[in-house]
Amino acid sequence: MVSSPSAIHLQQAVNAVRAGGVIAYATEAVWGLGCDPWSAEAVAKIWQIKRRDPGKGLILIASQWQHVAPLLSQLSAEQLKHLQASWPGPVTWLVPVSDSFPVWLRGKHESVALRVSAHPGVKALCDQFGGPLVSTSANRAGAPAARSLFDVRQRLGAELDYILPSTTGKLARPTEIRDLATLRVIRAG
Repeated sequence: MVSSPSAIHLQQAVNAVRAGGVIAYATEAVWGLGCDPWSAEAVAKIWQIKRRDPGKGLILIASQWQHVAPLLSQLSAEQLKHLQASWPGPVTWLVPVSDSFPVWLRGKHESVALRVSAHPGVKALCDQFGGPLVSTSANRAGAPAARSLFDVRQRLGAELDYILPSTTGKLARPTEIRDLATLRVIRAG
């Protein structure tokens, strides 16, 4: 069973995020890297750690609908129904955003990837932070995603500001990604 991290560890992780740092934390299937999504400098650190093209964009992960509601104001009632039917849960949606949405999050895309997670550790972390966090797999571009605390420490530990002790969920593969504009599955879960 997946449990929430301790209050002390959660606070240390949130303190690192609020200080502009990058943390590692367990998600539904793999370990993720996270930071404050509204800090361009923190997001730049993630790109550097991953050695990944910033044009690809990032996922924002949240623990509750209210964390992402401000990003959904331009959606139709039908689009909102699709999100509500799959959240909280292991489905990431590509949601259309305006040109004013931070390019450091959406990359070269006209959408941003959003997920409201049911993973207890993610929920506790986002609740403690008070909003969404960046969520991208804990790995270098092209390498397999870390699946254990040991993997994270071994591969990326020296470059991270904090590693939140926790366990991944039961998914064998990273979460499914769907395009809200077309309802097409981009990555099967």
